[in-house]
Amino acid sequence: MELTLKSTAVVTPAGLRPALVVLRGGRIADVLPYDAPVAGPVLDFGGQALLPGVIDPHVHLNEPGRTDWEGFDTGTRAALAGGLTTLVDMPLNSAPVTTSVASLRLKQAATAGQLHANVGFWGGIVPGNAAEVGPLVAAGVLGFKAFLTHSGIDDFPNATEADLRQVMPLLAHHGLPLLVHCELSEDNDEWKKGDTRAYSNYLASRPKSWEDDAIKLMIRLCAEYGGPVHIVHLSSASSLGPIAEAKARGLPLTVETGPHYLFFNAEDIADGQTQFKCAPPIRERANNEQLWRALHSGLIDFVATDHSPAPPALKQLASGDFATAWGGIASLQLALPALWTAAKKRGATLPDLARWLSENPARLIGQAHRKGRIAPGYDADLLVLAPDETFVVTEQLLHHRHKVSPYLGRALAGVVTRTFLAGEEVFRRPDFLHLNRGQLLHRK
Repeated sequence: MELTLKSTAVVTPAGLRPALVVLRGGRIADVLPYDAPVAGPVLDFGGQALLPGVIDPHVHLNEPGRTDWEGFDTGTRAALAGGLTTLVDMPLNSAPVTTSVASLRLKQAATAGQLHANVGFWGGIVPGNAAEVGPLVAAGVLGFKAFLTHSGIDDFPNATEADLRQVMPLLAHHGLPLLVHCELSEDNDEWKKGDTRAYSNYLASRPKSWEDDAIKLMIRLCAEYGGPVHIVHLSSASSLGPIAEAKARGLPLTVETGPHYLFFNAEDIADGQTQFKCAPPIRERANNEQLWRALHSGLIDFVATDHSPAPPALKQLASGDFATAWGGIASLQLALPALWTAAKKRGATLPDLARWLSENPARLIGQAHRKGRIAPGYDADLLVLAPDETFVVTEQLLHHRHKVSPYLGRALAGVVTRTFLAGEEVFRRPDFLHLNRGQLLHRK
């Protein structure tokens, strides 16, 4: 069946313009002038914007094993409500972690009957699993993730430089990205003898130098082995210079930051507000303004949530203890409005938003040929946005399993009114129209 979507604000590779977007067979068949004649039904969205569906390559859905933290059902429902059509699940915090084909198969099986958005998987690099990398590549993972510091989960220990050197030649051969949590940590428990409710103490406990040293290491290894390296959730603006130099040399280095590093500032986080705890931490306003400039210039490639939820008790909301609280921010459903709210104040446009949330993430996950753009031949994974409409984040609006989020009570701009998956309308605010339409992504 052919369906045409009509809007005066369609985000195309050529920019924002009035257009008709013709959908057929789950793909975009054509993008036509606004007044072109078409056959079949037409959905007219007026001035609401039509964008490619959001692609989030940094999500912790935690199933199997920790489904009480999140899960495929709740996570991918939240995704659709936020206009996210494709997610890539990290190899932790599920149990078992995705460091072998056997674990990958368990995770794939756990999606049955509850996959409401498209989902792919990263494999994990940990000490001793180098022999599993080749089989995981053959099984279709989209790339691999490693930590250079403790991950927070004992069954996903950090990789050493020697571990990375074992696997990077194989990843380079296959052209698969190595995603790295860049903190080279040192023993630093002295802060726990002070006021562990003080955000300033937590911030000081994970200095920018940890990130900077780790990123310099990854730039050296990227140059040596020639394979793609991706820096996840950059928070330290001090690393922007080395990153710029590496990119100027033509190294296949890409970088993401998180919406929380762009929306919040350390100066505004009160003591005891453990809902803001993440690693690396949210830094000072001056640092974060530099991240904004790097995102606008293209030095930072895109924004991904690092959606890392946990039960409220693990966030230590009652005690406000940053030393024992789980480090992770739940924001999957809010990826677009959180970024848009902050970005529009800085003069960003809807094409910027599509580039940061759709087009560039599609490149990282090897889907740039079919996702992330409104153009003929691309998958009809789309969202409709009321960009000037605002809403207040409440627990009732969120579809995450747990409603703990630093965005609660915030007024955000940009309301996702509809989401399309493979050309089918699956969400029309506030209702889900069709579920279980998601597909598993495999590396081709």
